[in-house]
Amino acid sequence: MKEQSELYRYLEHIKLPKFYKAKQHLDAACISRDQIPSVLRVQLDQVPLSDNVKPGMRIAVTAGSRGVANIDLIIREIVQYLKELKAEPFIIPAMGSHGGGTAEGQLEILEGYGISEKTMNCPLISSMEVQKIGDTEDGRPVYIDQAAANADGILVVGRIKPHTGFRGPYQSGLMKMMAIGLGKQYGARVCHEEGFKRMGYNVEMFGKAVIKHSNIVCAVGLIENAFDHTWKIAAMKKEEIASREPDLLKEAEAHMPRLLFPDCDVLVVNEIGKNFSGDGMDPNVTGTFATPYAHGGIQAERVCVLDLSPESHGNGMGSGMASAITQKVFDQLDLNSMYINGFTCRNLNGSRIPCILPSDESAIKFCLGTCVNADQEAPRIIRLFNSQFIEYIWISEAMAENLPEGVEIIGEPEELVFSPDGNLLDKEPRQRGQRKFD
Repeated sequence: MKEQSELYRYLEHIKLPKFYKAKQHLDAACISRDQIPSVLRVQLDQVPLSDNVKPGMRIAVTAGSRGVANIDLIIREIVQYLKELKAEPFIIPAMGSHGGGTAEGQLEILEGYGISEKTMNCPLISSMEVQKIGDTEDGRPVYIDQAAANADGILVVGRIKPHTGFRGPYQSGLMKMMAIGLGKQYGARVCHEEGFKRMGYNVEMFGKAVIKHSNIVCAVGLIENAFDHTWKIAAMKKEEIASREPDLLKEAEAHMPRLLFPDCDVLVVNEIGKNFSGDGMDPNVTGTFATPYAHGGIQAERVCVLDLSPESHGNGMGSGMASAITQKVFDQLDLNSMYINGFTCRNLNGSRIPCILPSDESAIKFCLGTCVNADQEAPRIIRLFNSQFIEYIWISEAMAENLPEGVEIIGEPEELVFSPDGNLLDKEPRQRGQRKFD
């Protein structure tokens, strides 16, 4: 670490411990990629989708902004299935205000997931235009994507999992995809109007209104295991969405990734991004909740973020929940995209700028040096790739002294190795972006 500053004089005296590589033994059961087409077809046959889809019908298929496992294969198989029914499928981005709240930005996100007109062999229609389809039970207007509203049918595809900012029978899933994803920026902002305290209620109200007032032909719910692999595919009729999703949410919660350690002094996250979580790092893992209406995850006194994923396209939402970030993270931030995200969800905690340190080494030392409760001679530090892939983690020597059930030490403890400019050498190299908004 070569930063010559007053701060450096303080940080150079902080000693970092050695780290063990550790394996968390989590349930790895899943549907393999080569099994997905047949499992999906069985589900669609059981609906049966052919009851609602007739030859010549234009069917909008939703595609979201999250890094859902196998989403390219799943969407492509759904498109092919619809074509076999002689329908005319097209894909629409259903991601609220993501992608900077622009049609072009949302297409760019889908292309990053391998979803394009060429790969899917069908049109992609991306627009921020919305159309009113009706009202909620309590009298509020409901808007959805204009192309979807004018289609002969909508096939909703979405991952089901616990949300990062609220709790309720419907969290991240099909109802939210209909209420917020299909609503684009306008509909998403309306749904967020009363904040996260009322989000569970509003997702249910708007979701049920979309079911009532739109031509949904089917929904496909996806559940992933702790390793970001497809664990379950559940297709259901329009009338079954509201009744089935709460039970699927419970299954998703039981299979989601988690850190088996209850707490630590410093949590170091190599990389955050919208492809990992709407909050950059899933607070259900990291404990970095941006609202008081949800809880869980590890309890860490300080959280250190080292990098931003390229797939996030500069949207560093969630960096505001870190104690410190690196200059690398700051230089990549597209503040316009972050602020549109915060404006839409009416929560600014995740888009704030925390302390900025010149390098990985200085950021980690800064977080450790500002801990109140840590034993500086034997600090308890955990380091992750990201909040989605946590089978393998690094733990400091002090954490290895009391391992929870399900954690296995691999090899001998090693020191962190930094480049001359203070950045970790064992991370995958990335192309560095620049700030797009000043």
